[in-house]
This record gives sequence, C-alpha cells and structure tokens, in this order.
Amino acid sequence: MIEIRINGEPLSVPKGASLQQALREYLNDEQQQLSFAVALNSDFVGKSDYESTQLQANDSIDVLFPIFGG
Repeated sequence: MIEIRINGEPLSVPKGASLQQALREYLNDEQQQLSFAVALNSDFVGKSDYESTQLQANDSIDVLFPIFGG
C-alpha cells in the first residue's frame, strides 16, 4: 500500500493503483456521475488518462467540481 492525498485527505491505495482506482475509492456514486476536473501534483489530467495514470507514494490529487449559481 502507498499513501496519497485527495483534496488534502490521506488515502491508502495499492502500489501500482491507477488514478481511476483512487477516484472510485474516494468519490461516492453520486459524485462519480458529476462532471469534475482532476489535477495530479498540480497538473491537469484528462479523463481519458485516468486509467493509465499510475500513482506514486505521496501524490496529491485535487478533484474540482464546478460551482453553479449566480
């Protein structure tokens, strides 16, 4: 297992886990259906790259949801 952070919260994932696997573990079912952007160590990651992006110990992931309203 390795330690990462998602939105500042620690999360343990298996060594070699993909970004997609970490997001599935962190986000609830409702959140997974929403549109969101992801940054890994401050670099934007496109949705098509989630499964192929392998995580390393101490990676920091930011999940950003759009804010609607006026």
